[in-house]
Amino acid sequence: MRTPAKVRVGDVPDTRVVGPVSQTDIVRFAGAGGDFNPLHHDHEFVATSGFPGVIAMGQMQAGILAGWVSDTFGVEHVRSFGVRFVAPVFLGDTLAVGGTVVSIDDTDGESRANLDLVVSGTKGPVVTGSATVVVATT
Repeated sequence: MRTPAKVRVGDVPDTRVVGPVSQTDIVRFAGAGGDFNPLHHDHEFVATSGFPGVIAMGQMQAGILAGWVSDTFGVEHVRSFGVRFVAPVFLGDTLAVGGTVVSIDDTDGESRANLDLVVSGTKGPVVTGSATVVVATT
């Protein structure tokens, strides 16, 4: 088991940059997750949908964010994780993935940091969320 990360309230761990999002990224995620909605791959269908182009599935961005949390803090230290989908991600968007430590509590004999999370795309936030992770205080 990895040692819990040392953090303080207000800390902003290194942001991860992902992208630009490609059609291949979306197709790979569709294959892995089974989401074959035509909004994610069929340009002709998308033209009739009201969207300006193919969109990535929200679960792709949520998975990228979950990966950032588990890589930064250790999957064994994650106690909760949740997201809210805010805006679509389009082909060519570059994503900035990260979060901020907003509080630290002692719960069940563990120091737990509460994080505000965000994935920002080319035009602003696309996913927001929160997580609770076990940490070592500094």
